[in-house]
Amino acid sequence: MKKNDFTFTIKRIRFDEHYQPSDSTRLTTNFANLARGERRQQNLRNALTMINNRFNALAHWDNPQGNRYSVELDIISVYVDIAGNGNSFPSIEVLQTSIVDHHTKEHFAGILGNNFSSYVRDYDFSVRLLEHNKQQSQFSIPDNFGELHGKLFKYFVSSDAYKQHFNKAPVICLSVSDNKTYLRTENRHPVLGVEYQPNEASLTEQYFNKMGLQVRYFMPTNSAAPLAFYFFGDLLNDYSNLELISTISTMETFQKIYRPEIYNANTVAGQRYQPNLQNADHSITQIVYDREERSNLARAQGKFAEEHFIKPYRALLEQWSANYA
Repeated sequence: MKKNDFTFTIKRIRFDEHYQPSDSTRLTTNFANLARGERRQQNLRNALTMINNRFNALAHWDNPQGNRYSVELDIISVYVDIAGNGNSFPSIEVLQTSIVDHHTKEHFAGILGNNFSSYVRDYDFSVRLLEHNKQQSQFSIPDNFGELHGKLFKYFVSSDAYKQHFNKAPVICLSVSDNKTYLRTENRHPVLGVEYQPNEASLTEQYFNKMGLQVRYFMPTNSAAPLAFYFFGDLLNDYSNLELISTISTMETFQKIYRPEIYNANTVAGQRYQPNLQNADHSITQIVYDREERSNLARAQGKFAEEHFIKPYRALLEQWSANYA
């Protein structure tokens, strides 16, 4: 199987207060979860307001009224046809930020990535990993865990389709792990804030490393906890301050909604920080988010990937993976 047998199709939809999730969107995705139920439009409006307020608070220079900027979000859905038969599987979904400067009337691209959704990752964590450890006395990781997903992601980022649509590498911003300890360093960035380092690598770090991504942990000014930034290249120098702020404001907002125990905590992370999802000392946003449903759907989505992607194309995927450097 030749490497160029893969065909990627990229679709874009605006994430605003009128957003309706598509049939192929993973329903556990942050933005899709917010866009359902009786309060869907109010949820979306409140989340976007939080993002814009946070952006202006961080981009405070030449912004005396705190309203110079607004952020626009597009959901980028990537479909892959690996057999050349016209059947495309929903590979990943990410967010792209755009920044509107109401002072100069400019509109320019922010960062691609931010949120990261993947059916194959659901399969790895919610099907393969669970079945591997079923009735085992000690937790372990399957052989080659995450390698196929990692190669698919790297292949997409290096593809012509990616280069035609995007001019910079993606940055993915996730929560810290609640079973790791993070120590504050002396390093401080004017936008990203103070840097933290974990006591050991998490399974998520190892998984994203197979996607070619490094990770650094920073806690921006007036944040409650560090964020995990996964990136290629040089995070601090490859992106402008406003680009970085677009990611911080977007993903910190989602984390405040989804993990208020960590990111909307009333006590700020100190020199030594242990995230705690049982932390009762936190504030709740006025945005409805169904975390129980999110957890229940992950396995169903992993099974979907197994049935419609992993099993039907197993031989092709194994052959391609073995030959992909």
